[in-house]
Amino acid sequence: MKRTLMACAILAAGGACAQSSITMFGVIDATVSSYANKAETPLGVGVTTRSTVQNSGGYASSRLGFRGTEDLGGGAAASFWLEAGLLNDTGNGVTPSGGMAFNRRSTVSLSGVLGEVRLGRDYTPTFWNDAVADPFTSNGVGINLIATASGFNSPGQVANGFQGNPNYLRASNSVGYFLPPNLGGFYGQVMYAFNEANKVDPGTLTPNLPNSQRAGRYIGGRFGYAKGPLDIALAAGRSTIGDQFFQGTTSYLDIWNLGATYDFGVVKLFGEYSHNKLKTDFSGIPPLPNALGFTSPGANGALVGATVPVGPGLIRAVYTQVKYNNVTALSQVIPGLASDPKSEKYALGYVHNLSKRTALYATVARIDNSNGADLTVGGPAFYAKAINGVVPTAKSSTGYDVGIRHIF
Repeated sequence: MKRTLMACAILAAGGACAQSSITMFGVIDATVSSYANKAETPLGVGVTTRSTVQNSGGYASSRLGFRGTEDLGGGAAASFWLEAGLLNDTGNGVTPSGGMAFNRRSTVSLSGVLGEVRLGRDYTPTFWNDAVADPFTSNGVGINLIATASGFNSPGQVANGFQGNPNYLRASNSVGYFLPPNLGGFYGQVMYAFNEANKVDPGTLTPNLPNSQRAGRYIGGRFGYAKGPLDIALAAGRSTIGDQFFQGTTSYLDIWNLGATYDFGVVKLFGEYSHNKLKTDFSGIPPLPNALGFTSPGANGALVGATVPVGPGLIRAVYTQVKYNNVTALSQVIPGLASDPKSEKYALGYVHNLSKRTALYATVARIDNSNGADLTVGGPAFYAKAINGVVPTAKSSTGYDVGIRHIF
């Protein structure tokens, strides 16, 4: 249950107390998850790595948060939002040390008739389509492959030269602007995130450390239209993912995606297309392959899905795929000569709402990998040791979630 407290009792805000409030909120999601990831040699020798675990976040990510708003008069308001991730299966927070941190969102903002300005750690504009246009809202074994490929580096991605985006989901040190909500269904936002690098003058004395001068920056925006049964949005952004100061190189991941949903009542349809391209800029004369554009690997993703309400429940289904391009020397020199890595995913789930705040759920999912792609639904890594002198390659990944989610 949400609990609203007078801000003066917490913050001793004096005369502003009557116009201020703080709300505590959260989600506890517990699931039993099972994973089986199969690799296979060219001669058909297969090895499967398995695990069954209690997990957190099969339907919605567990969290604890506090938010508040102060009415400043004249339609203006000041607000804050602090939200921490939880691993309720262990009691830890979602940090490397296991401690609690407001790393899901930590923002303060001013809003009025002209929109909202927000500062702090927040979701990036280019992430939102991956969540809104996904029947599984980027959670559990059903999470769409676009999110899986974009958000982290798998061994296959590293070997093929494509890199995940460290600012894929959220960006710290950001300044964001949101359009006001009274534009007849049109909405939008822009964001810039500082990398907070230390600069040295003269530059020749800059420490020779990789990713120390430009990496971490993010700039992006998302604009859409939502009215009646339709919601459609286009997002684009650039994340600086690496730099070598003395070599004069800077690596960017350029992203754009288009997502849409349409609710017919008896069924709600979902769709998305995503394009990711890794680019490297050179301050001097680039190597010949770069000058010819041969070293810009990318990943394109597509998703179609649906949800069907059934009494107090909801059936969820999705098909999604990711195809990498320009990731091998052969395919760069002669397009089509080498097969591009590809992953395809099918997921099916059911949510049974016991009340407005409590739900039971189950999800099953399968990924088929080919040509060097190695994405998984979760769990242990693919077996990667040589068998009779041959290292097996990733083939398939299957898994399920069965759990309960409670909102308070």
